[in-house]
Amino acid sequence: MNHSAIRKFCLALPGTVEQDHHGFPSFRVKTKIFVTLPDESHANVMLHEDDIRAALESHPGPCEGQMWGKKLAALRVDLTKVKKADLEGWLSDAWERRAEP
Repeated sequence: MNHSAIRKFCLALPGTVEQDHHGFPSFRVKTKIFVTLPDESHANVMLHEDDIRAALESHPGPCEGQMWGKKLAALRVDLTKVKKADLEGWLSDAWERRAEP
């Protein structure tokens, strides 16, 4: 997937808005970021830590963990290696996590 496809997918999710985040695109629901696009080849998907660990175990090729401080905070996905269905699933999960009350 590329940024255009990710943008289209994310903006189709209810309540999603796109905003700048330190010079690159982010997608948010209820003001909470659920994915950022830091460069043309990667997406950082904000999943629950258990879901990040599961993705790292089942998809080691396109995925790596993204630490912020001492916390495993995001799944860094290589867009040149990931399957569309896998990424869309993670994006949906991250949106749902952030959309919860």
